[in-house]
Amino acid sequence: MNVPNETTRQEMRTRLKRLEGQVRGIQNMLDDDRDCKEIVQQLASVRAAVHSANLFFIRGYITSCVETSDPTDPAANRRVMDELIGLLSKVA
Repeated sequence: MNVPNETTRQEMRTRLKRLEGQVRGIQNMLDDDRDCKEIVQQLASVRAAVHSANLFFIRGYITSCVETSDPTDPAANRRVMDELIGLLSKVA
């Protein structure tokens, strides 16, 4: 399945652009020889933002899977559920 909808695609672009700016900011901090504590704080912020973006994206994917599932096909639903569990285990 591809990106669930255009709203999700746009929100992910926005989040990724923000992350890109945060990473560039950290590079600048390194170049400017900023305090290590400040850099670590910014790295933690990037990690949290990546995690949040990941959860947002997975939430949209799960919603799309549930909305398009076929209640008359338990085997297909089981495959989708196994795939979703695999995805969630990657972000846990």
